[in-house]
Amino acid sequence: MAIVGPALGQAKRKAREMLGMSRQKQIAAALNLFALDNDDLYPQSVATVGFGSHWNWSAPTKLAANRARSLALHRSVSAYLRTYMPDAQTVHCPSAPREYKYLRQAWDAGEKWDNPNTTFPADPVGGTFSLFWNYTGFIGGRRVTIKGPTGPAQGRKCSKLLVADYFGYDHRRSPGAYSSCEKFKGADITPETWLSSAYWSRTTDPNAPMPEIKLKAGYIDGHVETYSTSEAVPMKIAITADGTVPYPDGVGDGTFFLPPNALH
Repeated sequence: MAIVGPALGQAKRKAREMLGMSRQKQIAAALNLFALDNDDLYPQSVATVGFGSHWNWSAPTKLAANRARSLALHRSVSAYLRTYMPDAQTVHCPSAPREYKYLRQAWDAGEKWDNPNTTFPADPVGGTFSLFWNYTGFIGGRRVTIKGPTGPAQGRKCSKLLVADYFGYDHRRSPGAYSSCEKFKGADITPETWLSSAYWSRTTDPNAPMPEIKLKAGYIDGHVETYSTSEAVPMKIAITADGTVPYPDGVGDGTFFLPPNALH
């Protein structure tokens, strides 16, 4: 058992890694099929808050918003992609502590999703992958932004990153902690809420070394690569539509870390 136990655990981790890579490839394929049917354009991001001209960004893990930012857009990823990606599990990281209780129901319901445990007329859903198509985030000094791809033939000013494992710091649900959909040393479970999935987290000093985690990211050409947390690039959620002003520290969903190739 002393020999078999660690080997079995390593095999399970490798299996989850391969499954996670497969799911990210399926997401990239679904987006490119959508683009073929929609003038070479990807869906709009649903990771927003507000309506009309008064809106800003929210966490890129969002699978469904409270409402779309205009009547011409959808509030859920499913409403755009379910035809191309019918299985809700595709948008779930297999290394996360558990699948969101209502993931499948929310995915199947699309625009009509309404959590049965709340009195709100429409409920948001937060997932375990970060989704970056048509998303804008703040990445550092001098009001620098990162813009997600608009389609397979997007311009040079856009990133080629479509999807990545969630990895962040100082989320409102786990302040002062590193968090990820991938399990890491010393991490505990931050349980799901009525609007967000469960993830792994560990409270630590912000000046302490990052936890060592092997992460995955998928790009517009369909390839999925792995990268380490030491290579990751910090991104703040923007409180302005153009992405040039981030949420203040200690407010919102904290810092998200992106793969280094997201900036290329």
